[in-house]
Amino acid sequence: MKLYGYWRSTSSYRVRIALALKGLAVEPIPVHLVRGGGEQLQPDYRAVNPQARLPSLALDDGTVLTQSPAILEYLEERYPDPPLLPADPVARAHVRAVAAIVGCDIHPLHNSGPLNHLRGDLGIAEPAVQAWIARWIGDGFAAIEALIGADGYCFGPEPGLADVYLVPQLYAAKRFAVPLHAYPKIARVDALCEAHPAFAAAHPARQPDAE
Repeated sequence: MKLYGYWRSTSSYRVRIALALKGLAVEPIPVHLVRGGGEQLQPDYRAVNPQARLPSLALDDGTVLTQSPAILEYLEERYPDPPLLPADPVARAHVRAVAAIVGCDIHPLHNSGPLNHLRGDLGIAEPAVQAWIARWIGDGFAAIEALIGADGYCFGPEPGLADVYLVPQLYAAKRFAVPLHAYPKIARVDALCEAHPAFAAAHPARQPDAE
């Protein structure tokens, strides 16, 4: 398999974590989101992913999967061991809800496209952009703090899909200097994941294209 990604892309980071947790080997194919106006916008990458977004996962038979939620669901269905979702349907729904808070409510509002629109097209000053980022990350983290468990990872003694989504979002929050002191349960999960080999291997700083 080949993973088209960018070292600092949180969506790519999610998929790297899941691949590492499941012990799957993948060839990284870096796609720089800034260089040359964005390599994802060039025809050669658009031939891989017409949406010009990251990540994309090319399977061994040449099939290309796009959108990190779809890729993560594929990995869970194709490689169910170790599982990222619990067996109980209600527990699965709770895990998916936390993943959706990150993937649907937080991350899209500080992705590069919306931020470039705020800064460029709308001429919003940088302090206001940073306040925008902090607002939506803070709102989402407050909800996640209330929903996750009191010990272990987000939902128990082993990492799962919620942790796969939360850790990259924490990386982004730190990069944008969003205050995190109000989220002790999230901090606990962050510390556990930081010590986990799969999360460590997937960290942006350890990627071949890290700058």
